[in-house]
Amino acid sequence: MNEKGCPEDSLYDGTFSQAKMPRSLFFINRGVSIITVLLLSAITGVLAQSTAPVPSISLPGSQSTFTGSEPEGKATSEVLQLGYEEAIERGLRNNLGLLLSGDQTILARGERWKELSNLLPNATARIQEDVQTLSLTALGLKSNVFPFPVPKVIGPFNYFDARASVTQSVFNFQDIEKERAASESLKSAQYNYKDSREVVVLAVGNAYLVAIATAARIETTDAQVTNARALYNKAVDQQNAGLSPAIDTLRAQVELQTRQQQLIVARNDYAKQKLSLARIIGLPPGQQFQLTEKAPYQALTPMPLEVYLQRAYASRWDYQAAQSQVHSAELTHRAAAAGRYPSLDVNANYGDIGVTPAHSNGTWQVNGGITIPIFQGGKVHSDLLEADAQLKQARSQLGDLRGRIDYEVRTALLDLTAAAEQVEVARSSVDLAEQAFTQSKDRFSAGVTDNLEVVQAQEALASAHESYIESLYAHNLAKVELARAIGDAEQGVKRFLKGEH
Repeated sequence: MNEKGCPEDSLYDGTFSQAKMPRSLFFINRGVSIITVLLLSAITGVLAQSTAPVPSISLPGSQSTFTGSEPEGKATSEVLQLGYEEAIERGLRNNLGLLLSGDQTILARGERWKELSNLLPNATARIQEDVQTLSLTALGLKSNVFPFPVPKVIGPFNYFDARASVTQSVFNFQDIEKERAASESLKSAQYNYKDSREVVVLAVGNAYLVAIATAARIETTDAQVTNARALYNKAVDQQNAGLSPAIDTLRAQVELQTRQQQLIVARNDYAKQKLSLARIIGLPPGQQFQLTEKAPYQALTPMPLEVYLQRAYASRWDYQAAQSQVHSAELTHRAAAAGRYPSLDVNANYGDIGVTPAHSNGTWQVNGGITIPIFQGGKVHSDLLEADAQLKQARSQLGDLRGRIDYEVRTALLDLTAAAEQVEVARSSVDLAEQAFTQSKDRFSAGVTDNLEVVQAQEALASAHESYIESLYAHNLAKVELARAIGDAEQGVKRFLKGEH
């Protein structure tokens, strides 16, 4: 175990020496040993099943985009020292969910410009040179109609035209409302992008905390392996000296193998969790890194619930995005109703026209008109129905989000309070379990009791350490979730982990 809490050397070589029982005890313990071996074999199988890693299955489309990233740079031979804040910064640069959210903002900006173009002047310029012939026969002019000969084809003749045209919508209430709706949709997309940054902080924070919790689990399991090996060696020595039966040696060997198996599982989990963290923050594939921080614990005194709720409704970007989406749906509904309104347009052009550019003269034209829709085949009614449905959906989603924010703030506070109490209890349990384990070892060394008491004490100590690690993780994660719930994850999570508001 290095100073960063990361595993370095394997502690399990898979080989164990079989203790030799004194001849005087062989016949006495023979019957007991056979039953014991069968029983311990069954126990070992159960423990192996309970500690073996469970394979995970990933189905296409079942993962969130925030668990992926666009890798940044190329892997180097240097081992990267990765701290919590640096992991968040990398996630904010490379996380796939955030990159896709930025692309959605660009799409919304394009839609807004599309609607705005209907309100802005449209200017075009054209230069035309025309040379042609004309068939009089095709026009019905025949020679027998006129007293003089009529040619079948006249020409060629030509003309030249250089002209600039401008079209301007003077008043179109439907286009005005569509542009305003597109502007609100753009604001909603921008808010969603900012909210995506908050989600990235939550995803990175959780992945980092899970990894350092497993690193701590490796450290405690490694210590448990050391204790179990010492207990096993002690049992072997006492059995060889004729001071303890074979059951003590077998029990100690099972305990040692169980702890070694748990260490293997913990190291494997740690390696996979580091891979997951690397995927979220966009580390290049194959880049080796170490986590430089351990599970911190700083008590955080919660503020009143009403304060957090006010901050959440004022600061949550997803809530502001939902409000903008409702406003956009309202404007879209008004635009659909405006399909019945008249519109006013003006067109103008100016240019030179003549046989050649040298023989041309300027001409211009200005016309304006009012378009009054009378019957459009039910299109306006169709647009209104669609706009009504979209508006209802947007309002329902806004109401649901408001309730979800209240739920997230309340549950985060509950988790924070419960986790803080669990940390204190778990810390005390570790101290008590260590004392019990020490006393049981002393009793076993003095021959007062067998090693069953020691094994049970070691199980209790391992359980206490596991509870302490889980409570630390739950406490820190509750801080991250609270920062996310009130819309202050990107800046507030660093303060919260330090116990500051």
